[in-house]
Amino acid sequence: MPTEDTADQLAIDVPAQPKRWTRAELQSAIKSARDIMRKDAGLNGDLDRLPQLSWILFLRAFDVCVEQERAAEDLYYEPAIAEPYNWESWGARTEFTGQEFLEFVNAKLLPYLRGLSSDDEGDPRNVISTIFQEVNNRMLSGTLLRDLVNIVNDISFESADDIHTMAFVYESILKEMRDAAGDSGEFYTPRPVIRFMVEQSFLKLGMSILDPACGTGGFLVEAYDELKELPQSQTQLAELQHNIRGIEKKPLPYLLVMMNLLLHGIDVPNVLRDNALLRMRNESSPRHRVDVVLTNPPFGGEEETSVAKRFDAAGMATRETAWLFLYSVIERLKPGGRCAIVLPNGSLFGGGIGAKIKKKLVRECNLHTIVRLPQGVFAPYTQIPANLLFFEKTGPTKETWFYEIPLPEGRRGYTKTKPMRYEEFADCAKWWGGEARKGREQNEFAWKVSAADIESGGYNLDLANPHAGDDLAHRSPEDLVDELIKTEQEILGLLGELKVELESER
Repeated sequence: MPTEDTADQLAIDVPAQPKRWTRAELQSAIKSARDIMRKDAGLNGDLDRLPQLSWILFLRAFDVCVEQERAAEDLYYEPAIAEPYNWESWGARTEFTGQEFLEFVNAKLLPYLRGLSSDDEGDPRNVISTIFQEVNNRMLSGTLLRDLVNIVNDISFESADDIHTMAFVYESILKEMRDAAGDSGEFYTPRPVIRFMVEQSFLKLGMSILDPACGTGGFLVEAYDELKELPQSQTQLAELQHNIRGIEKKPLPYLLVMMNLLLHGIDVPNVLRDNALLRMRNESSPRHRVDVVLTNPPFGGEEETSVAKRFDAAGMATRETAWLFLYSVIERLKPGGRCAIVLPNGSLFGGGIGAKIKKKLVRECNLHTIVRLPQGVFAPYTQIPANLLFFEKTGPTKETWFYEIPLPEGRRGYTKTKPMRYEEFADCAKWWGGEARKGREQNEFAWKVSAADIESGGYNLDLANPHAGDDLAHRSPEDLVDELIKTEQEILGLLGELKVELESER
């Protein structure tokens, strides 16, 4: 029977439990952080504030989720970030503030992080160095910077639940980032589209999964969430995390994707900071090929002449980004590999180099399904109509199924406040027929076209639904205007491709 003294001793020996953060509390903390950043003269808008918050969050999460966890598991673990640059030495020291703190961050901490390196390919030092190559502290007040760091220091990452909650809040910040980015937000894909593409790719453990234009990591996070409950050992989990692969060219989304993956449980994200087109062109050996590609490559843009020239030997002399990505993805897949890719209408009906690439696609891969998205899925950032192409590198196409996702009844389009919902894919998912695609039937939204007809049509894949009537007398003026806008956009797309090809021939 314990005495009062021993009971007191037991109470003393019980470690204090870390505070559990609710979603509301985290959102409140992030709001406070943003309020602090709004006061600093060095930051202008969310496009400045989110990167500032992200690199500080990254260092805090890395300290808890990687450094502390590994130190607890291995007595001989050597921290990737040494004193006085580890979080405890500067981030947790609330008395370290003002001009001295600002100068430490600018002149010592960030240069140190940029200079980290290791000969071990999987060493987190290399990841940290790559992340911080173009990261700068943009805050001008050391006092406000200290206040911001204090808020991040108070956020708990002690449990999986805390990290999951923080990941959810971070995803909401990324969505706001897309809203703030406007025309520069081309690297974002609506989450319902991502989820549908991942689910219809039927992922399995052991598959290598690549997004060569990964942006903030939507496809990678969704793929990881789809598979993360399946590993039966730490070895299998480590293999899964390594198999989730990305490439991102721009510094801001690269920082954001690394933070995103870290919060979702991937300690050392396997994401490269590089031009994906050059990387895939240079790495052409079989060992670099992957089982699955999930991606929404940039479209409507042009690559530099130096990049386009790397494809001259293959007879693909074009600077159109979408065409080069499609060609590179086909080359990157293993035999038997599969792909789900977002492409604009212009890529479906384009000729010239585009027709050559589509010929390669149809002859080398089974282009089994094209899902035609409703007008304006990516609105208000772009009105360009988009499509989801699903293909497998299992031999030539025999027939291609098309499925047209209709707008919800009573809707004429999408907006920021009323975007596309995942439920709108339900009928298509039911029609799909599982991984084997069995039992598909034609209906008012689904039809199939033979490979012979595609070839005789010059590899034009922009094929209208044959079940849809085109009675002008019964179509609303709004629908007719939408159709005219779509036609005009297609004409502009063709003219743009022609211009690029003419410039390439100079």
